[in-house]
Amino acid sequence: MTSAASAPADDIAALAKGGRTNFFGFLLRLVARLPFLFIAGRFYGPDLLGRFAYAVIIVEFAAQLATIGLKRGLAEQLSTTRRPHAQVVWDGMLAALIASAIASALLMIFPQAMFPHNDARGAEWLLPLVIFAIAGTDVALAALAYRHDIASTVHARAIVEPWTISVAAGALVFVATRDGLIIAYAISVAAGLATALWKLGRSYGLPRGWTPRPAQLMATARRNIPLAAADAIEWGSRRLDIAILGLFVAPYYVGVYYVAQQVASLPQKLKTSFDPILAPVITQKLAENDRAAVARQVRQVGFWIIAAQAGIALALGIPGEAVMGLVGPQFVGGTAALGFLLAAEAVAATAAVSEAALVYVARHLNLLISLSMIAVQAALTVAIILAMRMLGWPQSFQAAGAALALGLALGYASVLKARLLARLLGPPVQGWRWPRTWAAAAGIVVGAGFVALPHRFEWAELVVGVPAILAAFGWVVWRRGFTQEDRVLFRLGKGESASLPTPGVSPPAR
Repeated sequence: MTSAASAPADDIAALAKGGRTNFFGFLLRLVARLPFLFIAGRFYGPDLLGRFAYAVIIVEFAAQLATIGLKRGLAEQLSTTRRPHAQVVWDGMLAALIASAIASALLMIFPQAMFPHNDARGAEWLLPLVIFAIAGTDVALAALAYRHDIASTVHARAIVEPWTISVAAGALVFVATRDGLIIAYAISVAAGLATALWKLGRSYGLPRGWTPRPAQLMATARRNIPLAAADAIEWGSRRLDIAILGLFVAPYYVGVYYVAQQVASLPQKLKTSFDPILAPVITQKLAENDRAAVARQVRQVGFWIIAAQAGIALALGIPGEAVMGLVGPQFVGGTAALGFLLAAEAVAATAAVSEAALVYVARHLNLLISLSMIAVQAALTVAIILAMRMLGWPQSFQAAGAALALGLALGYASVLKARLLARLLGPPVQGWRWPRTWAAAAGIVVGAGFVALPHRFEWAELVVGVPAILAAFGWVVWRRGFTQEDRVLFRLGKGESASLPTPGVSPPAR
């Protein structure tokens, strides 16, 4: 077999391996996230949870900026440099730490940004120090992913961090009820950093002969401004709704919405955890000027992500009342918001995967689209909330309106980014296939049967219904949506090659 023939298979095989690892990571995140939401909802309540959510949003936004685009920009640097990779990685770590110091200092001087009611107490003003840990972890995991080590990301993000925050929050219930969530969060972030640095040291070793290069660090920061802005905007689009809600509704409803958002964000992790494995594959092909291969990679990953997110959205959205009620009966009012948020994540997949390539081939145009999306989201969110207030609708409806605005804005971005990328690369990048519609219909039919059960069998919606919906959706996608080539991709071995299906064309019936 020639190297030319095997190259596409090798690229897609790397993505498939990352996909398998990330789906396993998603399951771990799901299992690990639920204990924290249960503890936070049952023992801390919506008010404290809403206060915690707002403070963490501001801190994590600052941390996104402090990575100065290195979550994706590091792969590009490692692909083109002749310096030892360990030295390049530690240049990036140092740059992120300097940016973290600036961000932390600003938030410590102005804590009202995190606590808008000027009620910061005790050690809460030290919360910005976690920015160092968040940014350092992101850069370390990006470096590991460049070597196709996605397992470390799963380990740190899906095991260490969520289980640490769950255990710590549970223990602190009896010690510091008011500050327990924030303290537990800081402990979990520190544990994630320790895990990432340990993995980084094992993979790259020590940066022997390394000396900081301030001028190069500043050049890196300037070059990565569009990447940093794109990362911050994508992250901010999932937090802007809470930030706006915090200005219009009581903390109680912010807490309820936060729980819905945390559940709905689980499908998003499938995409975001693909970024580290997708970035190096894309940058390597762009360095070879093989744009058709980039389109193929985007199209294939888009199909996997959208299919997985659609199935998960159905499995969590159809029994939405039971899912929200698991956290606490007072959270059932967020069911409508949960449904809109899950739909928004499915809609956003096309834009998110397209952006993985756009940040390298049209970073400024991509940034402009992202900025316009944020503007559309902010305008729609405020307009819908104000309209509902004028109509006298309750604040729980206003929260659902914020989720609806997010979905509309993400749909707008998906259309623009997919069309732009297809125009730049040549081949189409849309991973849509009609059998997903049939699979969704199968999942809805199965889910409706479980939702129709008497209330005393609500437990069955979660224990049996969620797996049944996933199984029905997955079976139809596997039988009717996957081509033989798709199936080979998940078990690709030596001597095998794979071609990809034409986008938008359903595979032949079997």
